[in-house]
Amino acid sequence: MGLFNLFRRSKTFRHGVHPVAHKEQTAHLAIRRLPFAPKIVVPLSQHTGAPAVALVKPGQEVVRGEPIAEAAGFVSVPMHAPVTGVVRAVDALVPTAAGPKTPAIIIETYEAATQAVLYGLDQDMEQMSQQELVEAVQKSGMVGLGGAAFPSHVKLMPPDGKVIETLIINGCECEPYLTCDHRVMLEQTDSMIAGIRAILRATGAKRAIIGVEDNKLDAVSAIREKLPDDGVISCEAVETKYPQGAEKMLIKSLLGKEVPSGGLPADIGIAVYNVGTMAQLGELIPRSRGLIERVVTVSGPGVEKPGNYLVPIGTPLRFLMEQVGSTSEANEVIIGGPMMGMTVASLEVPVTKGVSGVVVLEKEAEDQQDRPVYPCIKCGACLDACPINLNPSMLGQLASVRQYEVMESDFHLNDCFECGCCSYVCPSNIPLTQYFRIAKAINRETRAQAA
Repeated sequence: MGLFNLFRRSKTFRHGVHPVAHKEQTAHLAIRRLPFAPKIVVPLSQHTGAPAVALVKPGQEVVRGEPIAEAAGFVSVPMHAPVTGVVRAVDALVPTAAGPKTPAIIIETYEAATQAVLYGLDQDMEQMSQQELVEAVQKSGMVGLGGAAFPSHVKLMPPDGKVIETLIINGCECEPYLTCDHRVMLEQTDSMIAGIRAILRATGAKRAIIGVEDNKLDAVSAIREKLPDDGVISCEAVETKYPQGAEKMLIKSLLGKEVPSGGLPADIGIAVYNVGTMAQLGELIPRSRGLIERVVTVSGPGVEKPGNYLVPIGTPLRFLMEQVGSTSEANEVIIGGPMMGMTVASLEVPVTKGVSGVVVLEKEAEDQQDRPVYPCIKCGACLDACPINLNPSMLGQLASVRQYEVMESDFHLNDCFECGCCSYVCPSNIPLTQYFRIAKAINRETRAQAA
């Protein structure tokens, strides 16, 4: 038993935090389909890279699954109709979780339609070449479903001189409240494995490792029961700790390797994908279909009917909240998880491809976050928490005097992936992560103006 515990402890990384999981509300609940909203809002930019370009016009009828926008280059993905209906507007400006409005296609849903997916053509993934698989992934409109929303096909084409040897499939889901990946691993295991095998062929990688936090051992067992006998795909339990699901941390936990500062996993021969991404690819590619829906966890003390819902892309949050219900004390809606997610200012914001969760907090929980900010007491708690060994205290002090370029050049600001650990442990309640986001944005703007 002692050796077993030692082995488990080795599957981790240094630092990090242990927030209360709050997963008991939804971890046991099977995926259920959310009804189709009468109006669907499909932003043309739901991914890293160039926004998609609309293919449809106002008044045009579309069927569910039909392409409605094409990719605007390699680092871009197309959009597909989440419902059968009629296009009411193209390039309409709609609110986003980040704040600025963005162009979108608005579709009025046909209430009498069956909403069957009427677009697609069967194809055999085993007979497709690497290039055909890459093209199929891009045509599907797939992006990272863990939240980053990076176009999935781009990872299949690493820069010259880089070779992908290992796939890491991220099933950690370390954010509090979120359980959509957990349910996907339990309910869509076959599709996930099919997607992994396709991506192994597309990258030429020799093996794939599925990493799952050890608070989801039922998922580990379900996956291991269905793994192919060739040993190319394995499943490993890692320690439950936040942010275990960050790709750099998971690589360290599973392989003991570190991504170099300023580098990418491809620099050390690794590509990281989310389990939900793999499950969707395993479903979509054999049918030549596009991404039109995803599993979203809706949870939190402010939700009356929490659960894991299959939600059409473009569903307005207002409609989603009407379906699940909210308590009288519900006061704050977060897109994503409470550690890295964003509070939305409008319920007209639609669910996009990268939305893995909607967390609704009540007034009491919000008040706890609104405590006054005090000066840094140099306690070092943020240094002990930072999983990539930055100095959040120093970065915060530099941010307070607007030394944004120094933060980047001398203190590795861009290595921060905004996990929120430093803000979580700070006894002075300093919003360090917010400071870092602002600093990065200002540096990007400064470079753009100088170009």
